[in-house]
Amino acid sequence: MIEKFAHWIIRQRYLVVLAVIGAVVAAGAGMPKLSLSNDYRMFFGEDNPQLLEFERMQNTFNKNDNILFVITPKDGKVFSVKTLKAVQAITEAAWQIPFSTRVDSITNYQHTYAEEDDLIVGNLVDDVEALTADDLKRIQRIALNEPMMVHRLISPDSQYTGVNVNVQIPGKSLSEVPEAVAHARAIKTEMLEKFPDIEIRLVGLAVMNNAFPEASQQDAMTLYPLALAFIIATLFFLLRGYSGALICFVMIIMSIIVAMGVSGWMGVMLSPPVLSAPIMILTMAIANGVHLLVSMRHEMALGMDKITAMVESIRINFQPVFVTSLTTILGFLSLNFSDAPPFHDLGNIAAIGVATAFVLSVTFLPAMVIIMPTHSRKEVIGKQALGNFGEFVIKHRRSLLITTTVGSLALVTLVPKNELNDVFVEYFDQTVEFRRDSDYAAEHLTGVYYVDYALRASETGGISDPGFLKKADQFSEYLRSLPEVIHVHTITDTFKRLNKNMHGDDPAWYRLPDEREMAAQYLLLYEMSLPYGLDLNNQIDISKSATKIAVTLNTLSSNEILELEQSTQQWLQTNFPEIESSVSGPTIMFAHIGKRNINSMLIGTTVALILISAVLIFFMRSLKYGLISLIPNLLPAAVAFGIWALFSGQVGLALSVVTGMTLGIVVDDTVHFLSKYIRARREKNMNAEEAVRYAFNSVGIALLVTSVVLIAGFMILAQSHFVLNSEMGLLTSIIIALALVLDFTLLPPLLMKLDGDKK
Repeated sequence: MIEKFAHWIIRQRYLVVLAVIGAVVAAGAGMPKLSLSNDYRMFFGEDNPQLLEFERMQNTFNKNDNILFVITPKDGKVFSVKTLKAVQAITEAAWQIPFSTRVDSITNYQHTYAEEDDLIVGNLVDDVEALTADDLKRIQRIALNEPMMVHRLISPDSQYTGVNVNVQIPGKSLSEVPEAVAHARAIKTEMLEKFPDIEIRLVGLAVMNNAFPEASQQDAMTLYPLALAFIIATLFFLLRGYSGALICFVMIIMSIIVAMGVSGWMGVMLSPPVLSAPIMILTMAIANGVHLLVSMRHEMALGMDKITAMVESIRINFQPVFVTSLTTILGFLSLNFSDAPPFHDLGNIAAIGVATAFVLSVTFLPAMVIIMPTHSRKEVIGKQALGNFGEFVIKHRRSLLITTTVGSLALVTLVPKNELNDVFVEYFDQTVEFRRDSDYAAEHLTGVYYVDYALRASETGGISDPGFLKKADQFSEYLRSLPEVIHVHTITDTFKRLNKNMHGDDPAWYRLPDEREMAAQYLLLYEMSLPYGLDLNNQIDISKSATKIAVTLNTLSSNEILELEQSTQQWLQTNFPEIESSVSGPTIMFAHIGKRNINSMLIGTTVALILISAVLIFFMRSLKYGLISLIPNLLPAAVAFGIWALFSGQVGLALSVVTGMTLGIVVDDTVHFLSKYIRARREKNMNAEEAVRYAFNSVGIALLVTSVVLIAGFMILAQSHFVLNSEMGLLTSIIIALALVLDFTLLPPLLMKLDGDKK
């Protein structure tokens, strides 16, 4: 059957090539439809409970996606005329940023004070040029004694300040976020030229959103050419000729075009994880071509002509190539169990690419090999060395079986030492400007992590109730007492300040109003005095029945965030069980996604394992060999996580999908080795030792080369500036390397031990 198929492909080779090219062009026409996602919400499914709560809070209060200008005067003095002039200029310019809804700084802070019976509300700084030394000291004193500003807009040492811009992205176009950030960068450039005595850094959620596509584009410009260059060099070196290398290279490019084109037709949004798919396809697609070409060269070296050698190569490789492609596809499809949609897309695109590579390897590749001239009949480089290594394994099989098993199990025992830990700002490495600026802001001015607590009263206007205000204030003070908290922005501070103002600015009256009617009047009077864009909608809802307490945090791990969430929610439940409350924010969302993803991927990996095991047992027609194959297939990931525990010990969002993804990849070596071993046992009637020797001689070099290519490809991915991709690439490389070692040092001794010398 397979031989007939091979002969048909060769007879109809020109028709096959034209049909393949036409199909690739049709699929690739979808590539222009691909676009880069620039919203951190892409990591969360529509039914994610943390996302739903976040959107509920965003709909209740003003959205708080932001751009923060972190300003550092070179002389270390924020409260000087030249620095305040720069801050005022940046504040005014920031209103022109597209989609900006609010701008806060120390200059436009709405300072309140009393004049007789009147409440005066106005900018803390107006005419900068007219400020005297005494004015500057007064402004500094007010700012440093205002809890709403310290650790938010001004550092306690007065050396750093910020201008915070709230942006409300409509979400109608992918150009909105880049447009807003580009305008902010233009302001930065203009202000640095105008005020050379300051430094400016940009941070905030909008800047982080924009960093995702920028990191993706940077990876595409640097990693893709590097991966392609390596593949070309490897193919030329291995195959000792330009025709086979060129055909494999074209086949790989076609696989990528089809996978990305189909994704475009499907409406997939590109994200940093998705943009790693081409490198994965590129490295994995080479395996099929290498096995077919190496086998063909082996048969030609024995005297066969090119057509007969290619038919024989297809005959002996079709089933293992099909099985390895199928298991790899199943492994990637297990990513659909992930809680993060970008990993669904990554798995599906990679699966399409692998499936395409299989089809091309048994159609386009043999057809092109026959069309193009092949002059060399030499064996591929390194075959003799692998044969010698096989003799070493056979000779020392007992000691290898013991040492490999003990060493592997010892490393597996370290797996529990890994802990869940995601720091979403650290999704970018230090080469990314956003990461450097975020670290700077967290060290000198304010944190880039925040969580929002919503406290809901039981009635309209309930936030003016003294009892509710007292509880909100107690909760705010509890939050301020926590070591993880940098700043708490709460409406109760405003009520205290207004109460003091309305009592002649007497500091003794800096406390919450005692009467509900008085509190409501204060609030109304204050709101009527606020300028457009600086209202209280970021703290209270329209019906005045709920308030938001915004908490800025130190840079924390996901475990620490989850512990904080649990302890604060427990405090509220213990002290004020009658108050409806909720907590949300990107920090909470990212803290939960890693844990949720691990739980969901455990299911996905289990399903993939069952399906892959069934495939292996069916195609090997042996329960024994199917079960034996599970050992070198499962051990690499377990051992790799043990090694990871020694050197890192932190498992985040990306690493939670690695086991499922690599499960299908590491099966490849096992399948090819076992298929040659079983062929030697069944067709050539060899004993176990002879069959192992045959497997090493016939397929050993191909396994080594394909593994080296896979390791190199994922190591190239490990150079990504996006840490999710780099960690995933590094751990996958470790797993593939371990899989090759175990397939060469554990599987053969295991087969000889269990099969003995029986024919």
